[in-house]
Amino acid sequence: MWQVYFKELTELMRDKKTLIFVILLPILIFPVLFGVMGLVLSTTTSKAMQEEHRYVIVNADQAPQFAEALFYHKNFRRIESDLAEPSQLIAAIRAGDFDMALVIPADFKQRQSAVEQSEWQLIYNQSSQLDFMFQYFNELMRKFTEDLQMTNLSQLGVDPERLQAILKPVEVRRIDTADTRENIGEKIGAFIAYILIPICLMGASYPAIDMGAGEKERGTLETLLICPVSRTAIVLGKFLTVLTTGLATTLITVVSLGVWTAVISSFAGLDVVANVMSSISITDLLLIFLMLLPISAIFASLLLAISIYAKTFKEAQNYMSPLSFIVLMPLVAAILPGVNLTTTTAMIPLTNVALAIKELIKGTVDYGLLMMIFASTVVLAGALVAFCVHWFQQEKVLFR
Repeated sequence: MWQVYFKELTELMRDKKTLIFVILLPILIFPVLFGVMGLVLSTTTSKAMQEEHRYVIVNADQAPQFAEALFYHKNFRRIESDLAEPSQLIAAIRAGDFDMALVIPADFKQRQSAVEQSEWQLIYNQSSQLDFMFQYFNELMRKFTEDLQMTNLSQLGVDPERLQAILKPVEVRRIDTADTRENIGEKIGAFIAYILIPICLMGASYPAIDMGAGEKERGTLETLLICPVSRTAIVLGKFLTVLTTGLATTLITVVSLGVWTAVISSFAGLDVVANVMSSISITDLLLIFLMLLPISAIFASLLLAISIYAKTFKEAQNYMSPLSFIVLMPLVAAILPGVNLTTTTAMIPLTNVALAIKELIKGTVDYGLLMMIFASTVVLAGALVAFCVHWFQQEKVLFR
């Protein structure tokens, strides 16, 4: 078994594609991708915050103070228009004539004098995910509303200094018992698992295809089978090689992301992120790696079994493509709000490991549940390894 293992590992290390998938991608490509995504998001957000929005205001004379505040805001530019009907304004916005229309009722002053509520209409395209236009407008409206409240209270004979107590008699101040690590871990823990587990699968995919379907195409599988080595030793040697590459990819990715996070945090001044990363102990990192060990064994068994069954390299790739989607579904479930690590979720494959990694990053892990997850995952991995060994014994599988 070990002779087969070292033989396969040596051949993989001589393959440039293996070095690219196992070493180069985790070190350079993934951090670069994350950096580009962050740069694009930062640039898009900055551009959206500085964008100038063209607007039309109807019946501006009814609220001159607000119209003036909107006019002098740096993110708004007034457009003169004779349109007044909402349907006309909607059509003009869709045509790109301006970005926003504010319709103030023609009887707004009269209603204010009578201390009656009035309804304004703000017309704009709400499909944008970065809706800074409404945010800026809302800030102006809040200040304008506060001024109106003061005026109305004075008309009703109420002391304006007691405005806050009248509008909100009870103020609730929340005191968070969670520390910074727990708060950030809750937000990013599941995403880290969402990155690490597919990387385990990706790191094992190419070597598994090459050692099964690849050997069939090259005609070297028959040569290996006539060697004085049992088929069990052969398949276990191949399995250990695939497992090694999957874990190596994951380990290199973790180290790479840790280094890049520390570098980016120091340059960007993200002290909170740096402090959280530094609060994760070596024990926590070892436990995360330990949780990934049986997961990598599961992937190695499945991928090797598929590769052994496939006739060609391309056929193996076609079989493995759906496996990526199957793996992602339980990981998406772990990201959903309200999904926590319990006795029930601890028995769901992949979801349990993702939730365990999140709890380890938060620093709130239940070690009893952690042992349950590890034990159940090891049992599943053992069953799949046994299946892979049995699969390799079948002549109809090897020589389809």
